[in-house]
Amino acid sequence: MRAVITVLGKDMVGILAKVSAKCAEVDVNVIEVTQSILQDLFAMMMVDISKSKVPFDELVDSLKKIGDDMGLKVHVMHEDIFNSMHRI
Repeated sequence: MRAVITVLGKDMVGILAKVSAKCAEVDVNVIEVTQSILQDLFAMMMVDISKSKVPFDELVDSLKKIGDDMGLKVHVMHEDIFNSMHRI
């Protein structure tokens, strides 16, 4: 099972480090990171949640808190929902 993590906000040092550290803490493996910076930051991570030590909702809440603490919006979406939304 995989999930997509999207981070939106102003670029600053440590965004990727904090989000990926939380993932590592709960055995969520970062599979891919795509990032582009214009005036603000957009970063998207694909993660494997199949071995996570915590329920999906708890992962979502903990990453949202990291975003709130840094003044960012962090959104976590299960891959199945992401794929359904983007299917033509």
